[in-house]
Amino acid sequence: MTVARAAVNVVRLGRISYRSALKVQQQHIKQHLDSSSTSPNTLLLCEHEPVYTVGIRRAPYPPEEEQRLKALGADFFRTNRGGLVTFHGPGQLVCYPVLNLACFKKSVRWYVCELERTVIKMCSKFGIEASTSPDTGVWVGDNKICALGIHCGRYITSHGLALNCNTDMSWFDNIVPCGIVGKGVTSLSRELGRDVPTEEAVPKLLEAFTEQFNCTLTYN
Repeated sequence: MTVARAAVNVVRLGRISYRSALKVQQQHIKQHLDSSSTSPNTLLLCEHEPVYTVGIRRAPYPPEEEQRLKALGADFFRTNRGGLVTFHGPGQLVCYPVLNLACFKKSVRWYVCELERTVIKMCSKFGIEASTSPDTGVWVGDNKICALGIHCGRYITSHGLALNCNTDMSWFDNIVPCGIVGKGVTSLSRELGRDVPTEEAVPKLLEAFTEQFNCTLTYN
């Protein structure tokens, strides 16, 4: 018996504040959880205005650190995703999959691994050899090229991944990205030695996603 491929709708949000993108995610999550709704699985693609975000951690992020980061000209948000502190900003392709894992596989561990494999496959399309490590995300050597942090409630996913394309990497100098000491960050542009805007990365990411998740894409 042939299993039908799940359909995933791609929504381009453009450059958008983190707060606004969070509201869009919440609307899609609510539709999934509403039993009377037939909300589609969705990939929200965007770039953010400069913002530092903090995921779930054992100890609260110090208020003085929050004020220091805000003074740099960035927003700051505490979120319910996994992971620690990271940066989002222009030149970074952010992908928020809002998926019902019942349409794929009801396993959060499987889902996280598939996201990582999607980014690794996308990097290979650029000729970049990327990999996973004991730390989350996707790496080129000891430098993280894509951060990953998700939330999953009742098998509905939110948050997602942030791929550095031609990001101003100096924003990361103000934090210990994802709380990992002794490792750095990189970007498609840095690895390839040329400017790689987010628009160049989008089709390769979507192609890798359809291959890895065995789905078909529709476009809003």
